[in-house]
Amino acid sequence: MATSENKQRQLRGDLYFAFTPEMVEGRRRCTLACQAFNNYSGVSRRERVRLWREIVGDTTPLPSPKATEIEDEALFSNEPWVEPPIRIDYGTNLVLGEGVFINFNATILDTCKVTIGARTLLASGGTAGPELGKEITIEEDCWLGGNVTVLPGITIGKGSTVGAASVVTKDVAPYTVVAGNPARFIRDVPRGTKEEFTSGAVEALARDEGNAWDYDPDEQHEPADV
Repeated sequence: MATSENKQRQLRGDLYFAFTPEMVEGRRRCTLACQAFNNYSGVSRRERVRLWREIVGDTTPLPSPKATEIEDEALFSNEPWVEPPIRIDYGTNLVLGEGVFINFNATILDTCKVTIGARTLLASGGTAGPELGKEITIEEDCWLGGNVTVLPGITIGKGSTVGAASVVTKDVAPYTVVAGNPARFIRDVPRGTKEEFTSGAVEALARDEGNAWDYDPDEQHEPADV
């Protein structure tokens, strides 16, 4: 089928209209294919490959089945390995090389062609060769903002705070605030207050309830046990 001018403009990276019937149908097709892939449970490697090819529009016939499941899976040892769930815009503009590994929760906006070369790993994991990990410890009373990444072998100390979207590459000392990429020390966390009075929230509640808490913010309190 001939490629429309609007589609050609999209693939060239020019301005194009994303909500023509052709474009809407392309995204709808990919959404349904992704849903089928993401919802598979306990299917064979063969079926997993078939579902993936539905997403990217690969019509290459699958090889004939082998006698055993192990032998059959070996036929697909070089196929990309994608962990669900995954979200893709069109699918047909995505090309993965042999042995590519994509971990779960990936989003690929393939408005133009997206090519990922052989043996590339997106997030941790892989399809061949050894791998390792290290322990991660997050101690008591910590607060990690959204989308924080903690690298292997890290300890986040008691009572510390990590800002949203930070990448923690070194141990975080207890009772500190860190943020950034890589996460850096921002300030110390105040200590020496009773647990129930560690923020202004309780004081605000007391005001809202007509000082029902009878809390004096200037009153000195004994340090909390730490």
